Amino acid sequence: MLKSLGVLALCIKNINFINRQTLCLQVHQKTCNGGLYGRPFIESFEETPMLLAVLTYMGYGILTVFGYLRDFLREWKIEKCHIAREREEQRDFVPLYQDFENFYTRNLYMRIRDGWNRPICSVPGAKMDLVERVSHDYNWTFSYTGRAVKDVVNMGSYNYLGFAENAGPCTNAAAAVTLKCGVGVCSTRQEMGNLDRHEELEKLTARFLGVEAAMAFGMGFATNSMNIPALTGKGCLILSDELNHASLVLGARLSGSTIRVFKHNNMQSLEKLLRDAIVHGQPRTHRPWKKILILVEGIYSMEGSIVRLPEILALKKKYKAYLYLDEAHSIGALGANGRGVLDYFGLDPSDVDIMMGTFTKSFGAAGGYIGGRKELIDYLRCHSHSAVYATSMSAPVVEQIITSMKCIMGEDGTTIGRERIRQLAENTTYFRTRLQELGFIIYGNKDSPVIPMMLYLPAKIGAFVREMLKRNIGVVVVGFPATPIIESRARFCISAAHTKETLDMALAAISEVGDVLRVKYSQPRVPDARRRPFDETTYDGWED
Repeated sequence: MLKSLGVLALCIKNINFINRQTLCLQVHQKTCNGGLYGRPFIESFEETPMLLAVLTYMGYGILTVFGYLRDFLREWKIEKCHIAREREEQRDFVPLYQDFENFYTRNLYMRIRDGWNRPICSVPGAKMDLVERVSHDYNWTFSYTGRAVKDVVNMGSYNYLGFAENAGPCTNAAAAVTLKCGVGVCSTRQEMGNLDRHEELEKLTARFLGVEAAMAFGMGFATNSMNIPALTGKGCLILSDELNHASLVLGARLSGSTIRVFKHNNMQSLEKLLRDAIVHGQPRTHRPWKKILILVEGIYSMEGSIVRLPEILALKKKYKAYLYLDEAHSIGALGANGRGVLDYFGLDPSDVDIMMGTFTKSFGAAGGYIGGRKELIDYLRCHSHSAVYATSMSAPVVEQIITSMKCIMGEDGTTIGRERIRQLAENTTYFRTRLQELGFIIYGNKDSPVIPMMLYLPAKIGAFVREMLKRNIGVVVVGFPATPIIESRARFCISAAHTKETLDMALAAISEVGDVLRVKYSQPRVPDARRRPFDETTYDGWED
């Protein structure tokens, strides 16, 4: 058995090495030879240590074996069963609960369920208050003590620019419009729910994005899932990044289009699919595709990576495809002016056909938007299910977005917005650098405020979040199936509301817990091609 594990470990290492080296080579060629980037594009994805990969697989294997053992004990009433089950008299009907499908939930997830879904009872700012809860049946149920855990450092919120607050100009504006217009609109935009504030928001959003027109929606998830089916259909081809958000995946599936997936941020994979689509056309008939739509995100929320937009735009123009850019995490959080990845790379907004984003993160509100040419927006007003059937955004939410967006643009007469953008960039650089210096494996782009820190072993997922909470630090941990099985991680989201003292407090706790749990996995080595800036004048050969 040990020999088999050794062979497995060697195979894992070789596969990872080949994939990493291929990606490094691709990055170097595209950046240096293509000349598409006006600034260094540095991303870090340190290889999983071989021993860790083997131990992680073994950990999940052991959990699976014990899971089946416990299911056997539950079946024979030796262990108390908390799971929902079919009643005996309903055994002959179609089952409501699939035991095998729920295996992971009841035997693995339940062990660490206390790390998620914790209710808060304050503003999700730099610090927050958590509702205290306990479990007496190993996380099957929770009871609340009536107390709150005060001043927990919030390292998991998407409050990138710190506009999720209960005091200040945004709050005052939202309160004033609530007194005037109320909270609910109780109608759709096409009936009696179109307010003057909606019109102002869409004009302001279009000006902020630098596009002809924009349209706002009440839900960010529905902005993707309900609008992609309005843009493509049968006879169309969607090329989707393998790490795209669930809303993009659902929208693509609902559209009825043919879907093909390319490797994450891999331009060779995308170009191959584009070339094949042009050469071969549709299956069976070989007719040209009606549309070819590329779906990508600005910042990928699980990897912390930034889309290689200059290269994607070059491929889009070369093969006459359309581009759908989801800037849920990048709008407000990237670029000198907070205008997202286009601002970050210094690109023309007119090159992107459909610009999508949400108001739920950097603007501290709710909802989403789509921007682009006026013909596109006019079409969506008539054909988007989210626009025709969904209730309009409430007036206070709209006012929160308008006020925060004007602040970012500097139209409020202050420099608060620009200062917050600068502060976010400084906090991101500082936090990433310190974590790497402490010896943690960190994924993503150096400028991404989403910072994944690798934990790998399943036992350390729950242990990390519990130990951090003991030190009054609230963190988000992510594991399978949201990530690959051997790439469990903690995910930190940096905010402009964080002060250096707050970040230092969090870093001290992370370092202490990292020593206790032994999760400082980074191994000193010569930086590879993904962890240094590429410059044609200084490149001096390939480093292993």
